[in-house]
Amino acid sequence: MNRCFSRIAGLRRGAAFAALVIAATVSMSGQRARGEATLGIGDKAPTLDIEHYVQKGKEGFGEVTDFEEGKIYVVEFWATWCGPCIQSMPHLVELQNKYRGEGVRVISISDEEVEKVEELLEQDYPGREETFGELTSAYTLTVDPDGSVSEDYMQAAEQNGIPSSFLVGKTGLIEWIGHPMELDEPLAEVLADRWDREAYKEQMKRQEQFQIAMQKVNQLAGSGKFEDALKVVDKLLEELKSQDDPRSNLIRKQLTSFQYNLRLDSGDQSDEVMAFFRKQLNEAKSDNRELTQFSYNLMASMQQGTDPGALAGETIAALNESVDSADDEVKPLMYVLIAQINASMTKFDEAIAAQKKAIEASTGRQKERMTQLLEQFQEMADSQDESEEAK
Repeated sequence: MNRCFSRIAGLRRGAAFAALVIAATVSMSGQRARGEATLGIGDKAPTLDIEHYVQKGKEGFGEVTDFEEGKIYVVEFWATWCGPCIQSMPHLVELQNKYRGEGVRVISISDEEVEKVEELLEQDYPGREETFGELTSAYTLTVDPDGSVSEDYMQAAEQNGIPSSFLVGKTGLIEWIGHPMELDEPLAEVLADRWDREAYKEQMKRQEQFQIAMQKVNQLAGSGKFEDALKVVDKLLEELKSQDDPRSNLIRKQLTSFQYNLRLDSGDQSDEVMAFFRKQLNEAKSDNRELTQFSYNLMASMQQGTDPGALAGETIAALNESVDSADDEVKPLMYVLIAQINASMTKFDEAIAAQKKAIEASTGRQKERMTQLLEQFQEMADSQDESEEAK
C-alpha cells in the first residue's frame, strides 16, 4: 500500500517505475537510515498531547490524553498534501462506523496548522457529494502543529511514511503499526482477544530487515545499476522461501512483480517481461480500480522516461473498454490516465480528447483541476506544433 514519501535524490528517469513498485512492496519508502526505535509492538502507548481538536466525531467524543482500559484506539498520522492519506479517509470512516459501539475510536493527527486543515475540510471530497469535513465527521480529526505527538509515535517507532496508524489495544499497549488500509484484520483480532502480539512482533522485525535491503535496491536502481539491484532481489526471494506466513507470501508476490518492473525499467522488453505485464493487465480488467492502479503506475513510469513498448497502447485500449461502465467516482480518473499516457507518447490530440471527457465526468472543484490539466495538454500540443514548424 502506497505512502507519501520523498523522491530519492538523483533518481534517474528510467528508475522511477522501480521506485514506485518499491513503495508498494515495502509500504515505507523514503525512510531515513534506521536508528534504535524506542517505541515498538507491546510497548505502552504514549499519552496524547494534542493541541487542537478540529472534529470530535459524530458521537461527540471528548478529548483523549490517556487511553481508557478496555477500549481500543487507532492513532493515525496524515497530512492534507498526502494523496494516500486522502484515499484512506473513507476506510477510516467505515471502520469507525462499524465498530463505534464496541469501544473503538479513530483519532487522526496532522502536524500542520489548523487553518490548513480547516481549508481542506471545506472542499469537496473527490468523487463524493460531500465535503472532506462531512466525510471525516465520523471520527476524531486533530491538529498538532508542534509535532509532539508525531515525535512520541512516528519518530520513536522509526515510522516516516504516512499515512501511518498505531493500534492501541485494551490494555493501552501498541498492538500493531501499519497502513490504515491494512487495519481490518488486526483490529478485528484485537477486538476478539485473538491477536498474537508476539508473532506480529517477530513478523515486523523481519519486515524491517527487508525494508533495509529494499533501500539498498532502491539506491542501486536509482543509479542505474539494475543488474546489481536484481541480484539483491534474487537473494531476498531466496530468503523468503523458508517463510510461509500470509505477510511473507504477500511480500514474495510483490517482490516477484518488482523483478519484472525493474527489468522493464532497464529497457528489457523481452517476451517474458511483456507477457508478465499483459497477464497483470488482463487480470486488472475485471476490476476498474485495479485497472486504474495498474494504469497509474504505468503512466507515472512513462512520465519519468520508461518505455513500455506496446503495453502503453494496450493499457489505453483496456481503459477505453472499461470506462463507460466505471463508477462515477472512478470514471474521471480513468479518462485522465488515458490522456496522460497519450501525452507521454506525444499524442496530444488523443490526450486532449480524453481530457475533455474527464472534465465532462467531473463535478465541483475536481472539474476545475481537470480544466487546468487540459490547458497544460493544449500548451504542450502548441509547443510541439511550433517545433515542427521551426524544422
